[in-house]
Amino acid sequence: MALSASDISYLEIDDILNADDLSATDKKNIVSLLERRDRQVAKDHLSAFVRSVDVPGVPPDEDSDADEYYPIRVTPALHHELMIDKLMATEAGQLKRLMLLFPPGSAKSTYASVVFPTWFLGRRPGRELISTSYGSILPKKFGRRCRTLCMSEDYQEIMDTTIVPDNRAADAWTLTNGSTYMGAGILAGITGNRADGLIIDDPLKGREAADSLVIRDKTWEAYVSDLRTRLKPKTGWIIMILTRWHEDDPAGRILPEDYNGESGWIQARDGEMWYVLSIQAECERADDPLGRQLGQYFWPEWFPEGFLEQEKISQGDRNWTSLYQQRPKPSEGSYFKREWVKWYDPEDEPERANTYGATDFAVSVDKGDWTVHLTVKVDPFQNIYVTDFYRAQVDTGTSADTFIAMLKKHKPVLDWAFAKQQIDKAVGPFLRRMMREFKASATVIHEMPENMNKAAKASSIRGRMWQGYFYLPRWQPWSQTIMDELMAFTGEDDGVDDIVDALARIGQLLDDMRGPGKHKTRGPVGLFTPDHIKQMVKQLADQQKKQ
Repeated sequence: MALSASDISYLEIDDILNADDLSATDKKNIVSLLERRDRQVAKDHLSAFVRSVDVPGVPPDEDSDADEYYPIRVTPALHHELMIDKLMATEAGQLKRLMLLFPPGSAKSTYASVVFPTWFLGRRPGRELISTSYGSILPKKFGRRCRTLCMSEDYQEIMDTTIVPDNRAADAWTLTNGSTYMGAGILAGITGNRADGLIIDDPLKGREAADSLVIRDKTWEAYVSDLRTRLKPKTGWIIMILTRWHEDDPAGRILPEDYNGESGWIQARDGEMWYVLSIQAECERADDPLGRQLGQYFWPEWFPEGFLEQEKISQGDRNWTSLYQQRPKPSEGSYFKREWVKWYDPEDEPERANTYGATDFAVSVDKGDWTVHLTVKVDPFQNIYVTDFYRAQVDTGTSADTFIAMLKKHKPVLDWAFAKQQIDKAVGPFLRRMMREFKASATVIHEMPENMNKAAKASSIRGRMWQGYFYLPRWQPWSQTIMDELMAFTGEDDGVDDIVDALARIGQLLDDMRGPGKHKTRGPVGLFTPDHIKQMVKQLADQQKKQ
């Protein structure tokens, strides 16, 4: 019975073995053809390969020289399939620069630093690959896992190659097809080796290293001078795999200054085109590569419900936005300074103060814009206490609903600042109708001009911060969100400005109400008792000490 693999591609092995009209020899030949077809598919397609081999997982102990690992059979999740697609495009020469930005625990290294290198080296003879990380131990572990996989029976059947017998070093070995693997720390000074491909997995060890300018500079110099110069000019590709620790990490120095977490083709600062696959733990972009809705969390098949929500709290805003959301922010500001911002406790909130509000509407939600509402209290000494805050990527109707809800919560709020352009072109009529229905006629909408740059608009609130008049509530988790954006704001129109724009309108509003020819800021409602006067005198003395 003469059959080819294509003739039987629709058949299942169990069906063949149970067929009554086939002889034992025919069954054996057909199964052999199917197995040969499956091996070829695994050799040609990384997604099939990863399903066809035992992937070395966790070692039985932490001995760095151990060659035994618990084998695992993996089923790629959606984010793994997206990664696999781009890794295959890299092997095919369609991508020369690939950046994979994934949260911790996403198994990115298993696929990109263990499975992919073995597949890449086995598919074609004579290939050379260099794998690096922040130190020498991790590349050795990757190399040992790769070597273990290459010595497996499944790998040898699929690729028809294996490790050269006398290769003992975990970080430097050769396949019988002539392909070679080298692993080393990024600062080890890799010389004398050429490479078709370069994998950089976690170039910075952790927070301490990432916060060190010395280490960041050394790592960058090693990347530019040592690693890039090892690539073969025509075939050389780079894959960078990392979670973002710092805005000035190697990814931050490659990506443009206005990069905001998007995936796709990105032009680097040096003019090179990188394909970036950026996966956030919590979806906050309408163009999410996984197709999630805003607010949906990552990999629910693996992370139990509530796990990442707790991590968001436990990690703090800086770690969450960098490691999990791939958008690190500076710890110190350039336009606003951290030491300018004061903190207050619940008992410090002034009893006699006026409440003001400001809004920055999302212009285009599908481009990642945010709507921000906030309220502040201003005491008789012009101290500004931020009292409430809302920030979300929502449509115009929801933005207006949340604005009305905040009005109800803080009624009466008699002055609220908006951007004139947003009122004129977007939400003005809708917002006024809702206010009439709410019977909020006492609230005055102030339309602030937009005919100035970002730095000029924010100058008033910046001046108040510099004078020590700006307070955030110490106990509110959203205070850190405000602080992070203040520290990230550069004064330029770089997309990091939704919260700053709302605060800037507070500053503009206060200036407008006290400026020449304007009505004066309303005094605190009610008569002052002797206790109130004592409190005011104490606050004034405290302010003088701070200045």
